[in-house]
Amino acid sequence: MTVIQVVFFLVAAFTTAAAFLVVLAKNIVHCAIALVFTFFGVAALYVLLDAEFLAAVQVLLYVGGITILLLFAIMLTSRISARGVKIMNEQVGVSAVVVFAIFALMAIASLKGFALVGSPPPASYATASLGRLLLTTYVLPFEAVSILLLAAMVGAIILARREREKD
Repeated sequence: MTVIQVVFFLVAAFTTAAAFLVVLAKNIVHCAIALVFTFFGVAALYVLLDAEFLAAVQVLLYVGGITILLLFAIMLTSRISARGVKIMNEQVGVSAVVVFAIFALMAIASLKGFALVGSPPPASYATASLGRLLLTTYVLPFEAVSILLLAAMVGAIILARREREKD
């Protein structure tokens, strides 16, 4: 194994452990903090794949934007940690089996998938082609995600105002 592969497995283990904390932590603020570490781990994986632009976008959008939006939603919702709120549901066993099956498939694919075919394109070409694809071929999904995020933010504001009006 090369040094890059060892670093990849260390970063992948860190990202996977942080993702498990997101799902398994009892405190929702701890879940949000673990989500920040998961996003940083994914950004580190992008750096290992020579996709520095995607890593920067990951840090700026997800760590900087989405996580802050989630933390504001958590802080604005005062009854999130009330005694009547259930943290676990009945489908934990089924979801755990599905997660471990997906994890096993991804581990097998990553262990067998180190034989690269051809050389990767230069970084400047990859960034230019990514921008071209986002603004031509994938413009509809790109805009749909932005509208979905806007709707989620407006919904959080409406719910927070209703909570404030009741108090």
